[in-house]
Amino acid sequence: MGYVTRIVIIGGGPGGYEAALVAAQLGAEVTVVDCDGLGGASVLTDCVPSKTLIATAEVMTTFDSSYEELGIIVADDTPPMEQAARVVGVDLGKVNRRVKRLALAQSHDITASVTRAGARVMRGRGRLEGMQALDGSRKVVVRAADGSEETLTADAVLIATGGHPRELPDARPDGERILNWTQVYDLDELPRN
Repeated sequence: MGYVTRIVIIGGGPGGYEAALVAAQLGAEVTVVDCDGLGGASVLTDCVPSKTLIATAEVMTTFDSSYEELGIIVADDTPPMEQAARVVGVDLGKVNRRVKRLALAQSHDITASVTRAGARVMRGRGRLEGMQALDGSRKVVVRAADGSEETLTADAVLIATGGHPRELPDARPDGERILNWTQVYDLDELPRN
C-alpha cells in the first residue's frame, strides 16, 4: 500500500483529536470530521462539565458547613439564628452557563491546537462510501449541517466515534422527572428531589 499520507478521522473526541495531532506532526494530510466539537462528549458533556459542577457543589458544601466556625458573617438573606435553614444557595442557571462556557472554550482550544498542527477540521457527519479502491484508498462522504456533502479520499480511515450511555427501557429520560447527562446542564434551578 505504500505510505499513508491521507488520513480521515471520523470523530473528534480524545481518541480522534490525539490521533490527528500525531498524524499531522508526522506529516500526514489529516482531516477530522466531527459533528459536535472537538473534545467529544468527554469535553462537552461528560468529564469536564461534571467535574466543574462537582467542584461548585464542593465549594458550596464546605462553605455551608463551616462559615460560622470561620467567623464569616453572611448579611444578605441570612435566616434568623432560631430558624434552621441553609445559608448557601446556588443559581443553577448561572452555574450551568459557566459549565457550558468552559467546555466550549476547551473544545475551541483543542480545535485550534489540531488546526495549528496542520490538520483540517470539518463540522459534519462522515460515512464510508463504496468499496476500497485498488490502491487501498477509501472514500469518506462528509455531510455538513447545511446538508452539503464533500467526498474525501483517504489512505486510512480511523473511526473514533466514542460511545454513549445506555438508556434503560423503564427509565427513559423525559427532561423533567428523569434527566440524561446533557439535560442536567440545561436546568435553571435545583430540582426538589
